[in-house]
Amino acid sequence: MIINNINPVLFKIGFLQIRYYGLIYALGFVLAYFFLRYQIKKGRLTLDNKQLDDLLFYLLIGVVMGSRLFYAIFYSPYLMFTDFLGLFRIWEGGLAFHGGLIGAVIAVYLFSKKYKIKIYDILDAIVVPGILGLALGRIANYTNHELYGYVTNVPWCVMFTDVIGCRHPYQIYAGITHLIVFGILWFSYSRQKIKGTTFWNFVLFYGIFRFITDFFKVEDKFFGMGVGQIASIAMIGIASYILLKKIIKEKEN
Repeated sequence: MIINNINPVLFKIGFLQIRYYGLIYALGFVLAYFFLRYQIKKGRLTLDNKQLDDLLFYLLIGVVMGSRLFYAIFYSPYLMFTDFLGLFRIWEGGLAFHGGLIGAVIAVYLFSKKYKIKIYDILDAIVVPGILGLALGRIANYTNHELYGYVTNVPWCVMFTDVIGCRHPYQIYAGITHLIVFGILWFSYSRQKIKGTTFWNFVLFYGIFRFITDFFKVEDKFFGMGVGQIASIAMIGIASYILLKKIIKEKEN
């Protein structure tokens, strides 16, 4: 048994709280910045420094807005009516991946249209550090005492300070699968011949692992599945279809 008694607030100055949650997510953007800088240096991305800064700004806005709105609509709709200002307190947690992905794709689309850059050049590159950022995000969920698993008696179960029972560490399960997907994407991107395959591999394998790990997650279920699992089924189906089309088209050429 593991006891999680981590204080989610690193330090506090007056009304200002610095939480592990926000710092860990910020680290994800820092990793993305240096990875993209490296790809620019290698010539795989044709961006200058200003464009890179703009891209990260677009991504920051798209990811935060998309993930927060998705979370509010599908996980905590009460925020829209009883605590509207709570929508803006993202440091307290509550960011949904599927909304963040939609927001990121929209942001990249707008950015690529503005600078006349092929969208897959960017999408293929950003998902590699992006999945690492998601792994860090699961650590942030752990420090923030959120996204619990079901009560269990496995030796590695975790006692959280604000919920009853020793539980599956869903956050850790998810973080480990993200690292596996990172390995797949690193391999895919380093050997990619067909544009878009790394991005759609991300969509496919994230969807598969998310569907599996969410069986351990405590949340409202619809027909035995959570919102994330239902969305992940859509991800698996769309990614499988597009990857298959790309493979067939490549063989025909």
